[in-house]
Amino acid sequence: MTRPGPLPPDVPGLGLAGRHVTVAGLGVSGVPAARALAALGARVTVVNAGDGDRDRAQAGELEALGVTVRLGEGDTLPEGTDLVVTTPGWKPTSPLFRAAEAAGVPVWGDVELAWRLRAPDAPPWLAVTGTNGKTTTVRMLAAILTAAGLRTAAVGNIGVSLVESVLERAEDGGPAHDVLAVELSSYQLHWAPSLRVHSGAVLNLAPDHLDWHGSMDAYAADKGRIYEGNQVACVYNAVDPADAATEKLVRAADVAEGCRAVGFTLGAPAPSQLGVVDGLLVDRAFVADRQRQAQELAETTDIAPGSGPAAPHTIANALAAAALARAYGVPPTAVREGLLAFHPEAHRIQLVAETGGVRWINDSKATNTHAAQASLAAYESVVWIAGGLAKGATFDELVAETAHRLRGVVLVGADRALIREALARHAPQVPVVELERTDTGAMPEAVAEAARLARPGDTVLLAPACASMDMYLNYTKRGEAFAEAVGDLVAAGRR
Repeated sequence: MTRPGPLPPDVPGLGLAGRHVTVAGLGVSGVPAARALAALGARVTVVNAGDGDRDRAQAGELEALGVTVRLGEGDTLPEGTDLVVTTPGWKPTSPLFRAAEAAGVPVWGDVELAWRLRAPDAPPWLAVTGTNGKTTTVRMLAAILTAAGLRTAAVGNIGVSLVESVLERAEDGGPAHDVLAVELSSYQLHWAPSLRVHSGAVLNLAPDHLDWHGSMDAYAADKGRIYEGNQVACVYNAVDPADAATEKLVRAADVAEGCRAVGFTLGAPAPSQLGVVDGLLVDRAFVADRQRQAQELAETTDIAPGSGPAAPHTIANALAAAALARAYGVPPTAVREGLLAFHPEAHRIQLVAETGGVRWINDSKATNTHAAQASLAAYESVVWIAGGLAKGATFDELVAETAHRLRGVVLVGADRALIREALARHAPQVPVVELERTDTGAMPEAVAEAARLARPGDTVLLAPACASMDMYLNYTKRGEAFAEAVGDLVAAGRR
């Protein structure tokens, strides 16, 4: 049993009692931050652009604690602000932050606040970032740590407040966790200059959120912050030459003395790497003699058994999780036990049905081109359902790399024309069905068209390469709509 513990005494250097702190945003991160700051004795004002029912309910909870909440606001810096604490997603170019910069007011993210609120006996952090695969890797890591008998939790960008996590205490008053598995987004890392974790990993880098960061270089630099001050291991991607950028981030980082670079690869590992040999996950990084020894950790078939053969990017995620766990001293047996216990979340390479020799796979979480390319690479012959909001992405590289796998394509969503044009340039031989409707009723039509194009041995894959908000509240709702439409199709075939 754990419980929310009392706040630690005002941490040296924090000095927030009596100071005016503005929290930018409510939600999973903003509400716990405002609560913690109020408990520290700060005068807290929350500004929030939204003014919906959920916003009002959260505002009421905070106002009962003496927090001032301004709904429908977000552009103006409240007078007398000494510090801004921001939730993820607020762009650095927001008027609020420009005003803070002009006034000489520092801006922290929720991760920075959590890091500074840690008690002296706080558990170490094993941290993961990357364009894709963060949540899967962090959940695998937590499963491995749990299998080793450690008290842990998957926290951060995964949807669990880091502020709440660092303040949680066990019944005896001690730390609630031995170690934390922490997912960090580029947004969070941007505002976390003091972060210094035990070991960190950048899984991959591909263009994403460039409208927020301004450029690919800025995006990569924010991801690379996870390596700054690492104590034991900087885990990087050696799977693909295109991801050599992650190793460059390690080389550029200022780390603690003795911290090592540890790569993961889908091939046979070199010294100081984890990799795959004859279907086995093996470790040549955390062994006594890295030049001549390798430690077997698990079989690839141990990764989420029951979900079908692990896709290459899922194996890569497992290797990264294993590397972080091994950096913390977890024994090899716990890696296998943790991977066996791990269950993928819905909408991530999820087998929905298999009928008439055709597999139906829901990867609605593939909201960018990098994720979609990894998903498509897992299957030999695909009817691809794609489209949505492109977020400024281009699709030529994705289509060129995967054209040989495409049996056919069904396009939906607001920016489907961008994918259609890329297909015309790089895969003109592939049949394309373009659905003009952009309401939720498009999904059953897309599934029906995919069924018409598919042949026995094919995989129908929802990997949109786009965000969902043009048609659905989020990627979860989009995936649910796909699964429901496939279920109806299968049921109709049985009647």
